[in-house]
Parts: sequence; structure tokens; C-alpha cells
Amino acid sequence: MPAPAFNASEIGAGRSLFAPEWRFIGAASSTASLPAMKGAEVAFVGRSNVGKSSLINALTNRGALARTSRTPGRTQELIFFASEDRLTLVDMPGYGYAAAPKAKVAAWTDLIHAYFRGRANLKRVYVLLDARRGLAVADAPVLDVLDSAAVSYQLVFTKADEVAPAELAAGLDAATSALAAHPAAYPELLATSAKSGAGIPELRAAIAKLIARRR
Repeated sequence: MPAPAFNASEIGAGRSLFAPEWRFIGAASSTASLPAMKGAEVAFVGRSNVGKSSLINALTNRGALARTSRTPGRTQELIFFASEDRLTLVDMPGYGYAAAPKAKVAAWTDLIHAYFRGRANLKRVYVLLDARRGLAVADAPVLDVLDSAAVSYQLVFTKADEVAPAELAAGLDAATSALAAHPAAYPELLATSAKSGAGIPELRAAIAKLIARRR
């Protein structure tokens, strides 16, 4: 599947959107502790250790904005970052394996589901997939929740530098075919690498284009 094409103006708009200073604005472990809705919001969700925090750091060009860890399940709340009240990024707890008690994982899951259904300013959820594994059975529940909540979402492959081009293309094609059964899914996929920077300008451009269109 060919990657979405963005022109120089769109790439520039994405760069400008992410250029200002970013700051941590809050962490929520319950719906009652969610920050007030302000401006546009996009969220990043995926299996534990898929690279959500690393991707956010790469997008914002801030090496330590979002805390990264080699321990799956380290992100245990919804973490909010904002820039000039234009855009808020949300780092969500990972699903699948997590180094936490089952009751805690169940509480995260309930919070994520409530967030998807009740956040009026949420413009899109980016579902991150490890390029080495592609779309897996463990990803199905979150896609089903997003479909039922009618929340727009887009698949983004991470760690694309760790697979051969042919393997990456095959994974993208397989995931694209699977999306035909998911009504809330945006049909185009993106492939990124927080390490090499591949795909980061395109993801910024996609977010800028989304925000401009939804205003």
C-alpha cells in the first residue's frame, strides 16, 4: 500500500503545528480527573511497549516530553500534553501485556472506553502497531470499541526501520484489507520510526490537515 502523499505546504503546516513549546498539562486515572476540554485533541493508543511515548517525543521534537520505558505497562494513566491551546496529545495506557495487577488493567480499560465515548473534542485516535507484528488479534477489541463509539481512528505502524521494506509493505496491505470491516477506520495507513524519523513529517502533516479540516 503506497503511503499517503503530502505536498510541501502540508509538510510545512505539520512542522508549524508541532514547532511551539509543548508542556505536560495533566494525568487522569479516572473520568473525574480528566482535564477540561480545550481545542482539538488526538490520542495515541496501542499494545504495551509499541512506542507511543517515543512517537510523541519524535512528533514534538522533545526528547523527554513523554516518559519512555522498556517495561510494558509503565504508562498507567491518560497523559495530556498541549501546545498553545491549539492541540492536545494524549498518551494512553497500553493494552495487551502489562506489568500490573489484573484489576488495575481492568480499570485502565474502563477509563479508555469512557474516554473514547465522552470526549467531544477528540478528533482522531491513532492506533499504533508494531511493524514487526502488524495488526494482531489483541488489537481487535480496541478497534471494536472505537467503531461502536463512532470515533475516527487511523492505524500507524511504528518501528518501521526494524523490518525489511517488503515485509513492511505486506503488513500494511494486510492491515488495510482488514480495515474494510471497521466503519470508523480511516482507510490510509502511515509507517513511522521514532528512531530514524521516517514518517514523522507525514504524520505531523496528517494531524495538521485533520485539525484544519475539522475546525
